[in-house]
Amino acid sequence: MRSVIRIRKRCLRVSLHRTVSVSGGRLDRTIPYNISLGCAMEKPIVLRDTPLTRALHTKIRDQFSSRHTFVTCSDRLVQMLLEEACALLPTEEVTVDTPCGPFQGVRLPEEESLCAVSIMRGADCMLGVVRTMMPSIAVGKILIQRDEATALPQLMYSKLPPDISSRPAVLLLDPMLATGGSAVAALKVLIQQGVEPRKVIFVNVVCAKEGIEAVKAAYPEVRIVTSAVDPILNEKKYIVPGLGDFGDRYFGTDGS
Repeated sequence: MRSVIRIRKRCLRVSLHRTVSVSGGRLDRTIPYNISLGCAMEKPIVLRDTPLTRALHTKIRDQFSSRHTFVTCSDRLVQMLLEEACALLPTEEVTVDTPCGPFQGVRLPEEESLCAVSIMRGADCMLGVVRTMMPSIAVGKILIQRDEATALPQLMYSKLPPDISSRPAVLLLDPMLATGGSAVAALKVLIQQGVEPRKVIFVNVVCAKEGIEAVKAAYPEVRIVTSAVDPILNEKKYIVPGLGDFGDRYFGTDGS
């Protein structure tokens, strides 16, 4: 059973026993990330928990999985995530003729008009799956390095298509969303290049609640597609239970 509060034609749904502060027609910013705020702040899209997705997560989270297992299972999850992300792309209504009559359908943007931006280097593994699915997609790169002492992000490099602001959608890729610092820094680079936040679809494999809150606080219109939301970060700002360092395990630089 849910209570419904209507504010300026936007529907805010909250579970009973949850406190929400409303003042002067504005929502208190302390509202938890997982409350639906309609167009103002969308909940992350999480892959449905099925035996398949759980089995894939079991493989990539297991510290004793071989690199081959980690890579193949990660790639399968990324492909599923990209299918979900593509379902969020803008569409155009079209009518086609079948052998038996007309069919009212939709057309997605041409892949040449889209852009995938990887947050190096972990997202480069995701980029390979993107390029397999959409060989003609434009590619951008952003390098954010996290200071291991402070866990704060530093922008080191970016290379984006000059017309990125005019493209219908941008797929921002990063396998892990922990504190959200790197994601917010990368989003800032895109926004400074003229990309509208509502056009960005942030695709990742595993995220922490803290990271979602950070992204949504900075850019509430950005849509997030993930395969799992883990509860906490440890003292080193790693996701728990997480899966360790995704890039190291994928590229074989973890010493295993």
